[in-house]
Amino acid sequence: MDLVFTGRVIEWRGPSPYHFVRVPDEESADIHEVAATVTYGWGVIPVRARIGEVAFGTSLFPKDGGYLLPLKNAVRGPQGLAPGDDVTVEVTVRL
Repeated sequence: MDLVFTGRVIEWRGPSPYHFVRVPDEESADIHEVAATVTYGWGVIPVRARIGEVAFGTSLFPKDGGYLLPLKNAVRGPQGLAPGDDVTVEVTVRL
């Protein structure tokens, strides 16, 4: 399953700051349809993602009926991404 969407970089402040892009509702609904067959536990969905020229493997985290795409510093840094920035993301759900 291949998806392309635009979302805003958000920051979650816990013991360490984490950055995410919320997957929009429509794309989250599409992912939810295959979630049971692709999750490896706790509703986490393995994906391959691309933002600009940076491709990376990660997992979507379920949150409030949708999903969050985590952004590591190795992804944000080269792109100069900060909280509040809008980004276009390409995601392939690994089936």
